[in-house]
Amino acid sequence: MRVHPNQALGRFGEERAARWYVDAGYLILERNWRGRAGEVDLFCFRGGVLVVCEVKSRRSDRHGIPAEAVTSVKQGRLRQLAAEYASGSSIRFRSIRFDVASLLGQDFSVIEGAF
Repeated sequence: MRVHPNQALGRFGEERAARWYVDAGYLILERNWRGRAGEVDLFCFRGGVLVVCEVKSRRSDRHGIPAEAVTSVKQGRLRQLAAEYASGSSIRFRSIRFDVASLLGQDFSVIEGAF
């Protein structure tokens, strides 16, 4: 089965983000976790903080930078999914942080506390 180039790019971006978090000392709790309202790319944990990470990958900025794709509607959905995940989790955390990981061509960055 062939993987669409956009799917391959998305998977590459998610893998790059997961490596970034592991290298920064985070524990990856979940990848591509599905809840009632959709999917969360990464749930990570470090120092009492549960991190919800949305990963956006693009080849160029012709349609805007990747982080711009995380609209207020998407942010609301991620908040809802985080609450659903947290209510069923045995992990004890002090706070939840929402990050956006962005892959644009070869440039990778993470916006910690993006919203």
